[in-house]
Amino acid sequence: MASNLDQPWLLENGNPKGLSKEMRHGRTAHNMSSSSLRKKSDLKLVSKVPCGLLRKILANLQEVILGTKLSILFPAIPLAIAAECYGFGRPWVFALSMLGLTPLAERVSFLTEQIAYYTGPTVGGLLNATCGNATELIIAIFALSEGKIDVVKYSLLGSILSNLLLVLGTSLLCGGIANLGREQKYDRRQADVNSLLLLLALLCHLLPSYAGASAGVSTVDETLQLSRASSIVMLLAYAAYLVFQLWTHRQLFEAEEESGEGGDGSEEAVIGFWSGFAWLVGMTLVIALLSEYVVETIEDASDSWGLSISFLSIILLPIVGNAAEHAGAIIFAFKNKLDITLGVALGSASQIAMFVVPLCVVVSWIMGNNMDLNFNLLETSSLALAIIATAFTLQDGTSHYMKGLVLLLCYIVIGACFFVSKTPLHPGNNVNLPTVPKATEVLFRSA
Repeated sequence: MASNLDQPWLLENGNPKGLSKEMRHGRTAHNMSSSSLRKKSDLKLVSKVPCGLLRKILANLQEVILGTKLSILFPAIPLAIAAECYGFGRPWVFALSMLGLTPLAERVSFLTEQIAYYTGPTVGGLLNATCGNATELIIAIFALSEGKIDVVKYSLLGSILSNLLLVLGTSLLCGGIANLGREQKYDRRQADVNSLLLLLALLCHLLPSYAGASAGVSTVDETLQLSRASSIVMLLAYAAYLVFQLWTHRQLFEAEEESGEGGDGSEEAVIGFWSGFAWLVGMTLVIALLSEYVVETIEDASDSWGLSISFLSIILLPIVGNAAEHAGAIIFAFKNKLDITLGVALGSASQIAMFVVPLCVVVSWIMGNNMDLNFNLLETSSLALAIIATAFTLQDGTSHYMKGLVLLLCYIVIGACFFVSKTPLHPGNNVNLPTVPKATEVLFRSA
């Protein structure tokens, strides 16, 4: 029988709740996808440390920092901070910050799952519903605080396109090739629900765009008011979706457990509740710091690399920022577990479209900015084609590599379009706000 010396986290909380069938609901497709990049930590050496407090600290460091295959990217975080503090090239700060955000996004998913072992599946599901795209939300809020509304629109649009076309397309392509001799099936019910949400989000984006295009400049205020009303509707719809997902139809969203492939530490908690909460707060602050660097340096990176801000925001930011989630979805497609892959791609796209985007409109409203849902013709058309193509792809409940190839080629064409497009930022969407202390300066002053 394992002792407290073998499992230092037991010193903090004792035994957590057992992972019964009811508790397994806390492990959503998003959690399952992230767990594919984790590796089991060997605590034999740590368990020999005589001091209980030191043993717990070392165990936490090993589980949180070294418990992922992306741990090699953690050095990018101090390098980004050093590059900012010592005035290195701004494009270097941008690139290092993006690399540093990659493992942090995966670790946030890990920590929310660990907390869910102690709080139960419902609270765990709510944590995942709000923290699943924490990186995109934090970047968007910092961009809003600096008046870079176009950067917010581009980055969130890019996250939706990336999930629907790049992640889903690559997963279906790789899964189809790896399982040529087997028929690939998935549960259409979850896909149908997410497709309906995405179509509602598309409607809420199309109407402000059409209103702005049809009536001219005189209706700017009307377009803004329509956007805010549509955002409130989307937030209400997302709240209803959470009730649907966590209570009334929870069985549709349960991730399929792997059998005989243990060893990733996913069946039991490996850190205590308060340790997990402290790590989650700390990593959120680091994500906020790096997000601030990304927002401040994206224009310098654009000028230095000769790439438009729209291309960096729509294509590069989502690919790098969600690399861990994307890799997990592809891994499960190889294993012919398409329900998990669809849960990751469609679930993340729905969360951004129905929660993050309207929340940014409301936050911008509170800040006194004028962010609306008019994403312009090219961006809105790309979103519409991506959602419609995905809905058609998933209508029959089966998959093969040709479906994935078509979705991936759609993404390549859209990426090429934004690569050659040199659309400047709209002056009205990038106002010069009054100078306010940076979040990091406020943090250090309060400390």
